[in-house]
Amino acid sequence: MIQAKQALLAALADSLHEIAPDAKAVAAFESPKQAAHGDFACTAAMQLAKPLKANPRELATRLIAALQARPAFQTWVESLEIAGPGFINIRLKPAAKQAVVAEVLTGGSRFGHRPATGKHVMVEFVSANPTGPLHVGHARQAALGDALCSLFQSQGHDVTREFYYNDAGVQIATLANSTQMRLKGFKPGDAEWPEAAYNGDYIQDIADAFLRKETVKADDREFTASGDADDLDGIRQFAVAYLRHEQDLDLQAFGLKFDSYFLESSVYAGGQLERTVQRLVDSGKTYEQDGALWLRTTDYGDDKDRVMRKKEGGYTYFVPDVAYHINKFERGYTQCINIQGTDHHGTIARVRAGLQAVNLGIPQGFPDYVLHKMVTVMKGGQEVKISKRAGSYVTLRDLIDWTSRDAVRFFLISRKADTEFTFDVDLALKQNDENPVFYVQYAHARICSVIRKWGGDLATVGNADLALLTAPTEEALMLKLAAYPDMLAGAAAGLAPHDVAFYARDLAGAFHSYYAAERVLDQAPELSRARIALLAATRQVLANALGMLGVSAPEQMSRDTPDTSETE
Repeated sequence: MIQAKQALLAALADSLHEIAPDAKAVAAFESPKQAAHGDFACTAAMQLAKPLKANPRELATRLIAALQARPAFQTWVESLEIAGPGFINIRLKPAAKQAVVAEVLTGGSRFGHRPATGKHVMVEFVSANPTGPLHVGHARQAALGDALCSLFQSQGHDVTREFYYNDAGVQIATLANSTQMRLKGFKPGDAEWPEAAYNGDYIQDIADAFLRKETVKADDREFTASGDADDLDGIRQFAVAYLRHEQDLDLQAFGLKFDSYFLESSVYAGGQLERTVQRLVDSGKTYEQDGALWLRTTDYGDDKDRVMRKKEGGYTYFVPDVAYHINKFERGYTQCINIQGTDHHGTIARVRAGLQAVNLGIPQGFPDYVLHKMVTVMKGGQEVKISKRAGSYVTLRDLIDWTSRDAVRFFLISRKADTEFTFDVDLALKQNDENPVFYVQYAHARICSVIRKWGGDLATVGNADLALLTAPTEEALMLKLAAYPDMLAGAAAGLAPHDVAFYARDLAGAFHSYYAAERVLDQAPELSRARIALLAATRQVLANALGMLGVSAPEQMSRDTPDTSETE
């Protein structure tokens, strides 16, 4: 069906050019609002009516005549009908829909993937300062970012996963001071304990390791403790390395590895910040006022100009961000996406303004942003707010320990990023259809069970007589399989990895409906073989979609309620 659709789109483009050569109409199909109306819908006649000053239904009639003359439409289309003010509903021949089974089986794990484009994309996410364990907000970023990277890779792009963090500054100084206070025997609640200090038990763990003169190694650094409680700089470096190592363990538990780490301190140490400020001054987009240096961000759509250098000295938060993103652009990334919490919304306009003002040819709208809202964790019907380990929040490791990596990944990506999300631990543990990740994984495991019971050689299903797949539920399932490549492309273009989770649930639902309606085994051998081919294709696409989310596709599962189907 994928090849059929491509051929039909090419034929539609030729027909549109024939009817309206100067209109530059785009050949596209839409999904009808009701399945009974057909398989595709075309709205080109209504779009062309105004520029051509023609009646849309009359245009639709002309377009249908042109389409019917094209070999692709003669081969793959059963009927073309005009509906409403000028819609063209297209009904495919059964062979067009059945072809997707062979296309999936041939494509395997690469089904839905596109050829290499040579485009370099960077996705920066998690980017947690090394001041404590990763929390549930970082977990949502991890799920979103990793899935988005997989989507871009499916579209043929070269993708870099980058983790940016501040290894200096006020928060790191607070971390060092908190650890030093623990080393000297103080703890939260003591009169001497600073109000701004970090209170989690992990600070004591750092202090104990420092006293033992341990060596800690993270993905991007290694440091050996001196054991001297007065060595504040050594404490700082050890604490950063210790927590970076802890974050690495969190990420390993999540099944995520970054390609590169970028330190905020390098923006300062490498002179990038000073070069950026000088570029902005040279561009004429800055001015001095009240002892501060300002950037004319209003020239780029911001609601007011922004301070770059404060009158008391030091640069505001967005200036190193501008320098960092210049670095990304100069490294050759044509598209960069930042995944951050909604509290970063205010920095978007000023960062983009700074990037435009330096006159380096950076595209407008660079970088892209995916902003996510907060995650609420519920357990036993109660909101969980505090982790003993972290001291003030639920950690990524808590979620994984309470449920599973698969549940955390699927749940945190199962809603649009800009919507608030409640992670229900009890729901994530259920082994029934109420649990969305179980629902999808069980569909995959159920197919595996049927194929095992069938007992035939899967290598032979490639020669199955797919023309036998004519039941309405089979048709619906094949259409859903055929939608997978376009769904991937749309999710990547729209920075919408949640679309993959939605699709996986819909595909699982289409399979469960089909399996409830039709028996696969104990049929005529050729019909069973054709249906096994359809199930094998469905299993493959379910595994592909779950893999895009970083979720496993198990071959066996148990459930709370008994399964009375023909499976094992």
